[in-house]
Amino acid sequence: MDFKSALSAADDMRKKELNPGQVLVLGFASVILIGAILLNLPIATQDGSSVGFINALFTATSAVCVTGLVVVDTGTYWTVFGKSIILLLIQIGGLGFMTMATSMAFLVGKRISLRSRLIMQEALNQFTISGIVRLTKYIIYTTLIIEGLGAVLLGFKFIPEYGWSTGIFYSIFHSISAFCNAGFDIVGHGRSLTPFVGNPLINLTIVMLITVGGIGFTVIIDLFQRATGKIKKVSLHTKFVLVVSAMLVASAFVMIFIFEFNNPNTLGGLNFGEKILAALFHAVTPRTAGFNTLPMDQLTVPTKFLTIIHMFIGGSPGSTAGGVKTTTMGLVILLIISVITGKEDIEFNKRRFQTATVMRALAILGIGLFIVITVTLFLSFTEPGLDFMDIFFEAISAFGTVGLSLGITSKLSIAGKIIITITMFFGRLGPLTIAMALARRQVKKQLYRYPEGRIMVG
Repeated sequence: MDFKSALSAADDMRKKELNPGQVLVLGFASVILIGAILLNLPIATQDGSSVGFINALFTATSAVCVTGLVVVDTGTYWTVFGKSIILLLIQIGGLGFMTMATSMAFLVGKRISLRSRLIMQEALNQFTISGIVRLTKYIIYTTLIIEGLGAVLLGFKFIPEYGWSTGIFYSIFHSISAFCNAGFDIVGHGRSLTPFVGNPLINLTIVMLITVGGIGFTVIIDLFQRATGKIKKVSLHTKFVLVVSAMLVASAFVMIFIFEFNNPNTLGGLNFGEKILAALFHAVTPRTAGFNTLPMDQLTVPTKFLTIIHMFIGGSPGSTAGGVKTTTMGLVILLIISVITGKEDIEFNKRRFQTATVMRALAILGIGLFIVITVTLFLSFTEPGLDFMDIFFEAISAFGTVGLSLGITSKLSIAGKIIITITMFFGRLGPLTIAMALARRQVKKQLYRYPEGRIMVG
């Protein structure tokens, strides 16, 4: 073989390698499959019978994709073994399987290869691979600390309520589920956290865990380093995430408080302090958390629609949350403002954003809308007996990996469950990751450009 042939063979091998997006897709799929097999075992259910592979696959996908949609009641249907499997899947899904794999490599002293760093860069949505291993260590330590703190705080209520062993397990389970924005609960009977609607400790602790888990590990570490004086100021990304997130939560809180104030089935029967707590909780939970302290099917139509919007937006990049992300929506809003005001650049905090970043945001938004519209269309066909609002709500919840539902999840047909399962998978990995995983090769810079053309828009 001559030198030219050797180079050609090497190039062919390189092309056959899986790109980072494909590795992430296959990795998450493998974890889901293993989880489904374990949950399908008779030992996982209270009555000792198999839940059925489709239901097991649905539950495993919901756990790994940190969604929270369930076809059976988590608290009463599964045994301790089944609940423990679900909890493990939530933790793996929240951190990402690459982060978990890297933590295992740390424990055995294995060196992290360049290829693994590239995959981690894609998984954590980072700009470069510089410091990616150190960031992964920070993520693991931060997660353990925050989830541990959350479990301790929840224990002050759950242990007196349920006893030591059950209370400790409840505290750990709900702390991990909240921080990972999973929304799984084991209170039982499909109540989620509605029995604790007026409890400040439960509400504020869960809100704190959801918020911290949803802003992204990069932001958490950035804020910690600023608080400890290691850096003088936080990054532009952190500022942008905090501003957009605060505006979304504040606006949602005010609107929910107004929309539900006199609703006798939600806020109407609560005192003023409980109304504040419940409105704040529901303003935060659509950011892909999935817990609820108010009965979802009793909400007013404006609140349901507002919840749909927030579920679609989701959390922030590099977090445990899903959706198209806060920064994506923020960039699109800034783009609209720039067009209206006639500005050439898209600006924030005396900085301008790259055109490539804005184009990426538009692509994510477009793919996300396409997925939601397609899923809603197919569900409308497979579930003809269900209300359109319920179907649309379910589709958005699955895509945003939220887990809130208007009560139709267990009523879905086999086809409907499969559609929602695929939607949760797409939602967790992200529209752009899925699109890149399906692409055969990376986009290359064009060697030529066509003459400019013009069309009328708007």
